[in-house]
Amino acid sequence: MLLEAIHSPADLKKLNIDQLPDLADEVREFLLATVSETGGHLGSNLGAVELTLALHYCFTTPQDKIVWDVGHQAYTHKILTGRREQFPTQRQYKGISGFPKRSESEHDAFGVGHASTSISAGLGMAVADDLDKQKNKVIAVIGDGSLTGGIAFEGLNQAGHLKKNLIVVLNDNEMSISKNVGAFSAFVSRKMTARHFRELKREMKGLLSSIPAFGKDILKFARRAENSLKGFLTPGALFEALGFDYIGPIDGHDLPNLIEIFNNAREFEGPLLIHVMTTKGKGYHPAESMPDKFHGVGAFDLSTGKAPAKAASLSYTEIFGHTLVELAQEDPKVVAITAAMPDGTGLNFFAEALPERFFDVGIAEQHGVCFAAGLAADGFKPVAAIYSSFMQRAYDQVFHDVCLQNLPVVIAMDRGGLVGDDGPTHHGVFDFSFMRHLPNLTFMAPKDENELRHMLKTALDLGKPVALRYPRGAGYGVPLDNKLQALPIGKGELLREGTDLTIIAIGSTVIPSVQAAEQLASDGISAAVVNARFIKPLDEALILDQARKTGRIVTVEENVLQGGFGSAVLELLQDSGLYQIPVKRLGIPDQFIEQGTQTQLRRDVGIDAEGITAAVQKFLKN
Repeated sequence: MLLEAIHSPADLKKLNIDQLPDLADEVREFLLATVSETGGHLGSNLGAVELTLALHYCFTTPQDKIVWDVGHQAYTHKILTGRREQFPTQRQYKGISGFPKRSESEHDAFGVGHASTSISAGLGMAVADDLDKQKNKVIAVIGDGSLTGGIAFEGLNQAGHLKKNLIVVLNDNEMSISKNVGAFSAFVSRKMTARHFRELKREMKGLLSSIPAFGKDILKFARRAENSLKGFLTPGALFEALGFDYIGPIDGHDLPNLIEIFNNAREFEGPLLIHVMTTKGKGYHPAESMPDKFHGVGAFDLSTGKAPAKAASLSYTEIFGHTLVELAQEDPKVVAITAAMPDGTGLNFFAEALPERFFDVGIAEQHGVCFAAGLAADGFKPVAAIYSSFMQRAYDQVFHDVCLQNLPVVIAMDRGGLVGDDGPTHHGVFDFSFMRHLPNLTFMAPKDENELRHMLKTALDLGKPVALRYPRGAGYGVPLDNKLQALPIGKGELLREGTDLTIIAIGSTVIPSVQAAEQLASDGISAAVVNARFIKPLDEALILDQARKTGRIVTVEENVLQGGFGSAVLELLQDSGLYQIPVKRLGIPDQFIEQGTQTQLRRDVGIDAEGITAAVQKFLKN
């Protein structure tokens, strides 16, 4: 077994090129065996095996820096850089991360998890090396999907302007930017990166420029001819216009060709983009035939590719998706927007039922929210469904384009709270804090899937900016009302009477709070429970009335405590002259939470039923 002898990139370099295809097969077998047990991002990683082997064979990390965009294609990198034995723990509780992480390995040049950052980060490193008079190479590896993000083009534009030594590897595995991969294209790519070709090009440029009178005209003609030839042979005109030399497209599974081109690229001066074509799910038929289904997977049966049976209850995502279709069929002004996540947000149901009113903007959350504002300004009711952690990228658009103009955009934030295995880059635990202070915004979170349906109806009927936040995973299996009704704005509900204290919970923490109140009752503690429903506006009358009745308040939220829901309750009590009321806030502490199941993580931060019970008991003792 070749793979068992690879403990670092230095071990990889001891192999000859003829051994690398066998190593690639072993890596794929290892990936399939482990990811089928743990889950993870499978398709893109299967497609990037040869690309990763070639990069580490030709470049020397950590002196050379490989920056992986998002990290969905970095599993082979992790395996080659000393983490093979730990790899079965990836994305597991207290295991290694599913993404590159600087604190985990010196070979992880930059921590990632969100898309489109690699070029900007890589350019920063290239400039730093230049300022330090270092000759190290910086390679940014970005997928075609991530290239739809605006920051990627901002990075390309600056890199082309600065002319620093940055290599961008475009791993094209989905959009089919170009299909002319073949022997002739590979031949052209090798020749265009070779040193003698570049030297000849520079010499000819100097020679033509020196010819009196006609030299500059001849040079312009030569450039036009070169660009015409390149445009005919390759799709690199856009990247050339941004100041990059373009090489490709090349077969991302042809190891000898990749290695020759990367070795040539080591000697290249200035920004260079190498366009590599790979097959998502390479080597595993179910993943190759259904790449969208095998992008991110849970555990599955390796022999069939099938996942275990799903939970009996529909997920919040599915409930949202079906409910939105139901409401849109009644109202032709309702449109749906996603940022490259139709399945992840449940909008695949909308796309199938009402395709003319469904818009996938790509990995471009900022554009998606501003696009929604434009639709709203012309009388439509856009629903932008975006994961909570990715809405952080569109904060200015929520402020400037939606709330400031008081436009009726519904921001549906899936994955609100702790999401589990993807870890700190994906936990949606900051949205209460960065959204609730915006004027004109109504902000809701449901206690269960039935309330989510009514809140979506409420949001579409309101005619103003609304944020609706709900968690990842299955609902509680509660009965679903057939008739949807708009909820009164800013009104919570008293779920349980009590005399010793009031637990005020929001969203996913409401049911655990009710369970905690039942446990406390067995200990002789009478706890009232309020389902706040609204982060903004708060139900001031209900909260203040309960504060006066019980004299103690405990708030519970699946958000960071700083500036969150509990802070809003404290502000209300202070402003109302009830600052003497003791308040205990439960939520996410001031730290980044690592990966684990939602159950494990909620237990760790003390917002499950047992944690709430223990916190209340301690609060009352004090």
